[in-house]
Parts: sequence; structure tokens; C-alpha cells
Amino acid sequence: MTKSTDSGTPKKTFTDYLRLWFKWVLDPLGRLFLWLGLTPNMVTMLGLLGNTVGAYFLARGEFLTGGILVAVMTPIDALDGTMARLRGEASDWGAYVDSVSDRYSELIIYGGLLYHFLTVGDVTGGMLTFGAAAGSVLVSYVKARAEGLGYDAKVGLLTRAERYIVLAPSLVFGFVYIGLGILAVFANITAVQRVWYVRGLAYSRLKNKD
Repeated sequence: MTKSTDSGTPKKTFTDYLRLWFKWVLDPLGRLFLWLGLTPNMVTMLGLLGNTVGAYFLARGEFLTGGILVAVMTPIDALDGTMARLRGEASDWGAYVDSVSDRYSELIIYGGLLYHFLTVGDVTGGMLTFGAAAGSVLVSYVKARAEGLGYDAKVGLLTRAERYIVLAPSLVFGFVYIGLGILAVFANITAVQRVWYVRGLAYSRLKNKD
């Protein structure tokens, strides 16, 4: 569910727009999965398992196979929410499980990459992976912490959807350093953007109280 800002204006992320643009694909797939007897949380766990298998191949240095698995499994993340909506069972618990599994999926993928780079003694690849993982975690943490204080922080250059769009092709097409470099730089910039945005909201709220 999209929260609103302090001004009361709903704020959609790139991920929200993707779900709207691809609703014509997601809804039939969601109905098919429901017909097969799968639940939204089962699909969430399926995505996590698929990304874990992808990370295994990344750890072995098989970037093409791992990248294809990441490219195929990550969009499944959008299906659990679609299925919950179609069943009329969207809940805070489902959203919580989805969010936590997203973080695990992302870190497991980076873990596979980091293991590979450490194994082959590639310091550059290892540091780029660490920077990308740190930025990804901070983007999510800053948003969650802001929401805990009552602020909407769905802003910035690289939300999870954009990170996926950068990471998956870079693995499949073999420009891993470039992809990780983009993620390492711009994910951390996104975290700073969100911090700065929340700072503005906090000062605005303080002035309104005065």
C-alpha cells in the first residue's frame, strides 16, 4: 500500500508504476498461481529460494546462469502482492514477510558475488559488491526508519526495481563491474537523498507546530 506524505499527497515509486504498467501480465499469472493452489507467501518464499539458487551459481563464477535465475525470479516478487489483492487478503503480515524476504534475496545475491570475488582474490569486485550491498541495505533502512517516525521516504534514484534492472542485465551480459559500480555509487546516493528528504519533512513539521 502506498503511504502519503505529510502534505497528504500519495507518492508512487517506480515499482508502483511498473505494477500498473504490467498489470495485464501480473493479474493472469496471479490467477494461474492461485488456481494451482499457491498462496502469496508461498510465492514470496519461491522467489527467495530461486534467488538463493541463483546466488549459488554466482558464487561458482557462473554469472550467466546465476544472472538468468536472478532475472527470472526477482519479478516474482510482484506476484505475491498481486495474488493477495486478487484474493482480497492483503495484510500487514504479508507485506512484512514480502519486505523481509526482499532484503534477504538481495543480500544473498550479493553474498554469492562476494564469495566468488573473495575466492578468486578479486579485491575490486569484492569492494564493489560490498558497496552495492551497503547502499541497498541503507536505502531500505532509511525508508523503514522514516516510516517509523511517520514520514514517507519513497524517493531517490535507485529503489529496488531500479537496482534489479541494473543488476540482472549486468550479470547476464557480463559487465558485472559496471553494474556493481553503478549500484555502489547510486544506491548510497539514494540513501543520502532520502535522509535529506526526511530532514526537510522534519523541519517542515517542526515549523508547522510552531
